[in-house]
Amino acid sequence: MRRGRVLILVLLILIIGLVVAAVVVRQFLLAAQQPEAPAFAEIFVAAQSIGQGERITAEMLTTATIPQDMALAVYYTTAERGDLLNNKVASYPLDQGHILSSADVQDASEAVSIAGPQHATLIPPGMTAITIPTSRLKLGGYGIDDGSHVNVVACLLFTDVDPSFQSALPNNTAVVTGTGFPPEGLPILSMSVTPGGPQGRLELDPSLQQPFYLVPAEPQRPRPTCQMLLQDVVVMKRGNFPLELGSAAAQAQPEGEAPRPDIVTLIVSPQDAVTLVYLTYTNAELSLAQRNPSDQARQATEAATLQFLLSQYNIPVPPKLPYALPRTDLSPPSLPNDTITVQPE
Repeated sequence: MRRGRVLILVLLILIIGLVVAAVVVRQFLLAAQQPEAPAFAEIFVAAQSIGQGERITAEMLTTATIPQDMALAVYYTTAERGDLLNNKVASYPLDQGHILSSADVQDASEAVSIAGPQHATLIPPGMTAITIPTSRLKLGGYGIDDGSHVNVVACLLFTDVDPSFQSALPNNTAVVTGTGFPPEGLPILSMSVTPGGPQGRLELDPSLQQPFYLVPAEPQRPRPTCQMLLQDVVVMKRGNFPLELGSAAAQAQPEGEAPRPDIVTLIVSPQDAVTLVYLTYTNAELSLAQRNPSDQARQATEAATLQFLLSQYNIPVPPKLPYALPRTDLSPPSLPNDTITVQPE
């Protein structure tokens, strides 16, 4: 009887031990299956745009938290590399929200000073910025602004010139008298030049069968031609760039309404810059046609001349009538808002 009790007691102890072991093993397995809490790193981020060569200060930076496994070794973190940002300058322009890394900054003592204004960094490598004169009419009613994509249209006036004199035709004539070898006596060595009129041509009147000399009734009329020269050009700046606040010119600027822009700066290739300078100093009319920034297509255009207009748009040459409209010169129309009123002193 006593042996039975002992056996039962041993069995109970074994059962209790097995239960306790099972609970311990289960807790261990559950703890092993639970994922560890993710680790995070706090990194430095540009809180504002930082210019190339500008010294990094605490006011320019903010922090962001990212998972530790996403924090690269080159990032500047608050725990390990924050002190390394002291006495650093930006290697190139940094936009707001840019994560600071070792490739973005360099020691101020080793940095090379960047000459020129900050906006020059907006010019892509291999391109140049050139300024041309403009007006409200040529800027699409000032609808063309910084960053716009435009086409450049040029209008020129062609005039016939004398190949030797390089002066506009017709040439002026003159009468030379008092020279030659008379039949008798010594040759005449002196002469006189009497100015005449413009050079004309000799024609025969079909009715009277008499020759007569025609001379021009007015100076030569230039022949206008317009053509699209450049396409998808980016406007860098409409109007003047801001002057330094400390300069005398900036202090002399009157306060109030901003002046109407009369110049525009374009980003073009070096060859196109030379072309625009040539056209500017030869009094060509340069106009800008605005286009969609996402449109990168190129369209072939024909130069607009009088002959092109007559044939392309089926314009007939009007017959000669006993009445006519007044003739106007090739010039932009005068718009009322372009008139500048000068206040009396």
